[in-house]
Amino acid sequence: MKSIVISIAGSLLAWSLHAQVIPTGAMRRTMWEGQLAGLIAMDSIAKPGMYGIGPLEHLWGEITMVDGRCFVSYVLPDGTVKVEERSDVKAPFFVRATVTRWEPVTLPSKVVDLPSLDAFLTEWAKTSTEPFTFRLRGLVVDAHVHVMNVPPGTAINGQDEAHAHQVVVHDRNNEGTLVGFFSTKHKAVFTHHDTNIHAHYISWDQKLMGHLDVLRIDPARVVLEVGQ
Repeated sequence: MKSIVISIAGSLLAWSLHAQVIPTGAMRRTMWEGQLAGLIAMDSIAKPGMYGIGPLEHLWGEITMVDGRCFVSYVLPDGTVKVEERSDVKAPFFVRATVTRWEPVTLPSKVVDLPSLDAFLTEWAKTSTEPFTFRLRGLVVDAHVHVMNVPPGTAINGQDEAHAHQVVVHDRNNEGTLVGFFSTKHKAVFTHHDTNIHAHYISWDQKLMGHLDVLRIDPARVVLEVGQ
């Protein structure tokens, strides 16, 4: 495999080309053009080594795939979030990669939230033009995740309309995993227009999972890895 050498703060890091990232559908088509129907079935890709994230079809929840295990979160009538492991679902847009191994990356002390993680990964990957998947595992000081909960039959004509129906849940001082994807070239495809990363969070006990909006971490108590 071809290697890439990256210089950060005077140190050299060598890493092999990462696992191929495959997007299906696009965030903009769902959020701005009303493409809510499922385009990809999870049971067709749920195999060992597969990692992926996206919303549940019709924006009725969230999907996170971890090593081929498919977790679905949705909102109950009482407003609480429930997580189930099941693969008989579809997503209107989804990004995925088959990871054969994880390469650890040392986090500097300045990485304490999503913006600083985004900035670090952007600098770390500045010599590469390809998207990649990453995961962050360990103690999460604070995580705010949302779970889409659009009522059946609702037309969506913009991101604000879609997010008006989301439910936000907090998780604090808990162990968990972030499954994320990085790209500088896929804005409105699988990242938002103002960031290079899109991540979902799932707690260690699998009782909470959703799209990650806010994050606080102690970099000394988490492990960052890039998929190869």
